[in-house]
Amino acid sequence: MISEGKKRRTDRLTGLILLILTLVYGYMPFQFKKAFMTDPIGPKAFPFIVAGLMLFFSLFLIVRPDEDPDWPGREVWLRKALVLISFVIYAYTLVPLGFLLSTTLEITFLAVMFDGKASKGLVAAIATSLVLYSLFVFILGIPLPFGKIFGVR
Repeated sequence: MISEGKKRRTDRLTGLILLILTLVYGYMPFQFKKAFMTDPIGPKAFPFIVAGLMLFFSLFLIVRPDEDPDWPGREVWLRKALVLISFVIYAYTLVPLGFLLSTTLEITFLAVMFDGKASKGLVAAIATSLVLYSLFVFILGIPLPFGKIFGVR
């Protein structure tokens, strides 16, 4: 049986790791170069807000750890790792496959990973990809890659 001190230690260790990541993440916006013509808030605001929230939660885990943390089993960790790997693959396939195809594949994979049916996941993925593509390209005017495999840059 795990002692009470070891149970709390896991939350404190998680809080400490999160605190270190927060400090690194919070330092990064200081490296941003300020352009001549920028808005008053600039690109630093969002990372500082995220770092502030991360700081709060990491300190909370360190100061007030859960008395009886429930850690997930091996299957849950494997599923999380596969989802993380899929996001990395998605990022690398975005330009060669294009936004529509890579997003459709990613959403379908995520639907299957979370115990959805592949056919329903595919339909939802196609609809979501088309809506997001239309929103970014036609409404917001933000170009998205169409895919090098289709001969379009």
